[in-house]
Amino acid sequence: MTSFKPFRAAALVPKALVAIVLVASGSAFAQSITMASTTSTEQSGLFGYLLPEFKKATGLDTKVVALGTGQALDMARRGDADVLFVHDQAAEEKFVADGWGVKRYPVMYNDFILIGPRNDPVGTKGKDIVQALQKLSAANGGFISRGDKSGTHAAELRYWKLAGADATKGSGYKECGCGMGPALNIAASSGAYVLADRGTWLNFKNRADLAILVEGDTRLFNQYGVMVVNPAKHPHVKAQDAQKFVDWVVSPAGQTAIASYKIGGEQLFFPNAAP
Repeated sequence: MTSFKPFRAAALVPKALVAIVLVASGSAFAQSITMASTTSTEQSGLFGYLLPEFKKATGLDTKVVALGTGQALDMARRGDADVLFVHDQAAEEKFVADGWGVKRYPVMYNDFILIGPRNDPVGTKGKDIVQALQKLSAANGGFISRGDKSGTHAAELRYWKLAGADATKGSGYKECGCGMGPALNIAASSGAYVLADRGTWLNFKNRADLAILVEGDTRLFNQYGVMVVNPAKHPHVKAQDAQKFVDWVVSPAGQTAIASYKIGGEQLFFPNAAP
């Protein structure tokens, strides 16, 4: 009998250690979620303000991967994110309808603006984004498109289509395949026009001679939504913790945090979660 004791002890110790490691690693793993979001929410500085408030409320850390909305949706379809925070409502609704997301919640809005050289050589200044793009197309004006399947890029393409210039944007039209900040940098260095979200613009420091030229058109409305990735598609998704973020960001506490984020006294995003 004694000959079996060392064997049993040796067998039990690894099992105990494995159990401890699994519990510890599982606990640590559960303390964070991965969010696929847009470059505008990150480059506007919103997450640097918002996510510490979420951690105070829940104890959860959030790893943000900032991409264009199209790329963020693709990342979630692969199961590489737990929650989405993006701004292309039509694409978001299709994402949920196709079973990739559990439910879409409206969270906040701001607006798009047309940025360009202060002296506005093409004469775009005003409140009509469609007329401005028609002028840019006719004049072959320099225009930097993100070209990255982001929410901003999708909106820009809709406006070109409304302008009847989706196939003839002019020789000055260039795609950078980049985020909002880099697109603004290119426009600043080349004296070109660019469609931007107001939040990133307000946080953008390298403006050079750029200024807001078109704003106030109701078609420039920019809605953001949030969704938990469907665990039925990817069982490893931390759906419960992701739902904690959704519940918090649409709650009075989360909505107040969004409203209180300002730069130079100017509010960047306006909460509008459904009551």
